[in-house]
Amino acid sequence: MKGEEQRTTRVELYTDGACSGNPGPGGWAFILRDARTGKEREESGAERETTNNRMELLAVIRGLQALKRPCQVTLYADSKYVGEGLSSWMAGWKQRGWKRKDGNGWKPVKNVELWQELDRLAKMHLIVFRHVAGHSGHPENERCDQLAVAAYRELIGQRVD
Repeated sequence: MKGEEQRTTRVELYTDGACSGNPGPGGWAFILRDARTGKEREESGAERETTNNRMELLAVIRGLQALKRPCQVTLYADSKYVGEGLSSWMAGWKQRGWKRKDGNGWKPVKNVELWQELDRLAKMHLIVFRHVAGHSGHPENERCDQLAVAAYRELIGQRVD
């Protein structure tokens, strides 16, 4: 793979999205950790009217956008939607012009602009997806959930503890 020799920086990317209602106000968060140094970066954000799937995707996108060079990325997320999309669905969607089977016909892929951005970013890195069970005590997943919830609560003016 082109640029493989440049991907010597190994990072762990932990992500989560949260939504109050679906659709409703939602937040995303990531923790990016350099595997060698342990240095971490946390970020979060929110949107007033969104879905949980959009927030899960945006968390991964924002985490990958934070990388300054091609890396070996181990992506940890509780979203099977993100994992299946990256590992299985995306290749077929691209072959079909970003369409998905719906009954007897074809419809545009939901969140297509986010999937296309994720596809663009994924080409720059070597990504391995690791599913983690949500709300199961996984420290980084729990932290990302807290950050995502706090972000949308702050956006809508709810008290953040």
